Amino acid sequence: MINSTINQLHYSLDVIQDEARHLVHEGVLSRQQPIYTLCQFIPPREWSCVEGELEKWDFLLRDRIGDLIGSEKWDND
Repeated sequence: MINSTINQLHYSLDVIQDEARHLVHEGVLSRQQPIYTLCQFIPPREWSCVEGELEKWDFLLRDRIGDLIGSEKWDND
């Protein structure tokens, strides 16, 4: 019998927000797009972890990415 260990990845809200900020900054995604568009950049087997974390913080997949990442800070203002 082979014992296998399944490593469950945990995506914290901070990690999800950082990834979303990075994609918006790179111009890959827009702040106006729904959060579920992030699923294009996260492996399918890990998406359920992301969904669970977002639900824990009361985010809906139809909410805008801008709601997830909050307001942007500009250093040159």
